[in-house]
Amino acid sequence: MTTTEALRKQVKKYVDKADENSLRGVNAILEIDQQSDFWDELPDQVKQDVDEALLESERGEGKPHEEVIRKYAKWHTK
Repeated sequence: MTTTEALRKQVKKYVDKADENSLRGVNAILEIDQQSDFWDELPDQVKQDVDEALLESERGEGKPHEEVIRKYAKWHTK
């Protein structure tokens, strides 16, 4: 029996004895696990652009948030 099979068997034992609150918690965890990651749904070009932006930031080529806010503060009026 593999580790995964043994773990699955143990979890099933717990589930069989769990109260409703615990079952709701386990169900929520498993539902989240089944949902797809939004990253996987993005077009390849968007993923490449985000990756490049992260590399630029790591190289110190970005602008600090405060600097950008100062420059464009006139556009942000209430």
